Amino acid sequence: MIKRDLYLNRLIDRMNNGSIKIITGIRRCGKSVLLFDIFGSYLIRSGVDEGHIIKFAFDSEDDLEKIGENPIDLAQRNSKVDPHKFTAYIKSKVTDDEKYYLLLDEVQQLGAFETVLNGLLYKKNLDVYVTGNNSKFLSSDVITEFRGRGDEVRVFPLSFREFYCARGGDKYEAWDEYHVFGGMPALFGRKSDEQKSEYLQSLMSTVYLTDIVDRNKVAYRDELDSIVDFLCSAIGSLTNPKKISDTLKSIKGKSVSDVTAKNYLSYLTDAFLFTEAKRFDVKGKKYFDTPLKYYIADVGLRNAKLNFRQIEENHTMENIIYNELRIRGFTVDVGIVETKETVNGKRQLKQLEIDFIANKGNKKYYIQSAYEMPTEEKLRQEKRSLIKANDSFKKIVVVKDNIRPQTDENGIVTIGLINFLLDENSLDL
Repeated sequence: MIKRDLYLNRLIDRMNNGSIKIITGIRRCGKSVLLFDIFGSYLIRSGVDEGHIIKFAFDSEDDLEKIGENPIDLAQRNSKVDPHKFTAYIKSKVTDDEKYYLLLDEVQQLGAFETVLNGLLYKKNLDVYVTGNNSKFLSSDVITEFRGRGDEVRVFPLSFREFYCARGGDKYEAWDEYHVFGGMPALFGRKSDEQKSEYLQSLMSTVYLTDIVDRNKVAYRDELDSIVDFLCSAIGSLTNPKKISDTLKSIKGKSVSDVTAKNYLSYLTDAFLFTEAKRFDVKGKKYFDTPLKYYIADVGLRNAKLNFRQIEENHTMENIIYNELRIRGFTVDVGIVETKETVNGKRQLKQLEIDFIANKGNKKYYIQSAYEMPTEEKLRQEKRSLIKANDSFKKIVVVKDNIRPQTDENGIVTIGLINFLLDENSLDL
């Protein structure tokens, strides 16, 4: 079993806190295994009696039979699991006043699940954990669905550190595989590159995009596909709905309005397939509404959508660093530093970019992703925006080269990519 200690510890930290623990993330990233196998095993190791761990998967025929339901009948009627049958089952399992741990998978398939779960919170000896794939259940307002009594734990595909711990071997060979195929856990069951490619392409086409089409009643699948292709090709580039609309019209001859592009972007981010990074003015302390950058949840899915024809390592590296920061619990913005410079004898205002500003509590880091640093001049260019920020927050340049962390006269740390990804404390070296 692949270790997911980061998420296990987040669940442990939230035990018995009076809230519903809501495990979110894209499909097939390992939520069910985390809840049932990893967390369930932890409870048993901690001395919880198995009779006080209630597991129920709403897509399991065996579990549904326990409450007199059948998945085929439900599918034929296009109906959800009867909440009355389920609550009666839970009541029959809770037979004393000791603490019970209720682990529910695919809870969106339960009728009136929000009402049922909120009602369960009044049971003082129940600690509730759920996963789900419903678009509303996974949206940014998931906490409000549970009247402020939901506690979200976001799960990502495997980080490089998790991937390498499971794979082993040479670190650089592991990177060569990871930046092409990404970190979807089921890839470990696919031995050949062909099998991995087919799996990822199937996931992207028949699972994620089909889900988005079905949930949001998208009328023109080809428009959605084109926008996803655009985002995958433009990883790390600034964009907005108008730019997407103009590009599709000029390159593919597709007439997609700004409004439609904006709606599709919201569908993709709501499903956690892409995440938007806003631009933040470091000196002006303000956000820019547009344009934004979009990063995909897993670079393997990105490469698969482009049929593995555009595997630009500098772009996948930037996306992986972004995801790593998000996995570590940071909110991540794109930094803008405005500075005045003399050009041809005239003073001009110029915007310099910091790839990432990572924030968590009172911690803040400025981070540049620099694939190649062949010359001192290139290194100075990468550090320029960091120096111009002119504040006390830590500044880091991550380079592809295998180097140990080193600090220059400006206090800027340069660190090799593999060291940065494998050391969970690399931001503080």
